[in-house]
Amino acid sequence: MLRTRTPVRSLTRSDVDDALELCSRNVAAHVFVAARILESVPSGSIASAMGVREDGRLTSLCWASANIVPVESTPASRRLYAERVRRWRGRVASLLGPREEVVDLWDTLEPHWGAARATRAHQPLLSTSTPPSALGVVPDPRVRPARADEVDLVLPAAEHMFTAEIGYAPYTGSPRGYRGSLAALIARGHTYVVVEDGEVIFKTDIGSLALGCAQLQGVWLAPRLRGQGLAVPMLAAVMEQVMAGPAPMVSLYVNDFNTPALATYRALGFAPIGEFTTILL
Repeated sequence: MLRTRTPVRSLTRSDVDDALELCSRNVAAHVFVAARILESVPSGSIASAMGVREDGRLTSLCWASANIVPVESTPASRRLYAERVRRWRGRVASLLGPREEVVDLWDTLEPHWGAARATRAHQPLLSTSTPPSALGVVPDPRVRPARADEVDLVLPAAEHMFTAEIGYAPYTGSPRGYRGSLAALIARGHTYVVVEDGEVIFKTDIGSLALGCAQLQGVWLAPRLRGQGLAVPMLAAVMEQVMAGPAPMVSLYVNDFNTPALATYRALGFAPIGEFTTILL
């Protein structure tokens, strides 16, 4: 009996242009995957991306590493991706992306993987291409890119943000690996901070940057300073610097129950363009 060849295959450098074109159809939603693909190209392999081609045309793809992220997937292609990763339970930390795609993919995987640790079911996806200063918001002049020698200053803020958001610490034992990931973000100019009296009191990161879009993550303000109206001008300063430099569009996604954050983003001109879901494993 002949085995039917699956239409799913790992992507190669020859697929990069097609993959990026697919991501560009909704760049604010797909910038995470576009950025990971571009970061992988210099190594010569983008094997963490798998795709489905129909009549020679790349019709969908899925980034599959510690995070599983579908892009422009269909019910049929999601079944194929789920079958490919079904035995990866111990390798995957989360599924994330457009709500309909992630929920459907998880419905297929959950019987094999068991219950999720947590589900962020409704996460508004927001974006803007309008600098906050055009809306009358005055940016905080203290906000700047973190310096390479400030990794240990950034570490407590990043650890606090991660733990509060995800529900557990970003590392156990030595912080060496986590510290290295922070250092890499800082080296690329992707971490913005306010430092006061030798302490980081505000930080945020460009988590993904590709195709003219920067997706912010890890927005954090020291708890003692919250509720004072400081987050809006601080984040405005980040947006102004990003929009004047690497990306005219800024996006992010946020938990729907985070009322203060949603109010901050509205004040900065962010508008909803979709909805994400994140499954934490």
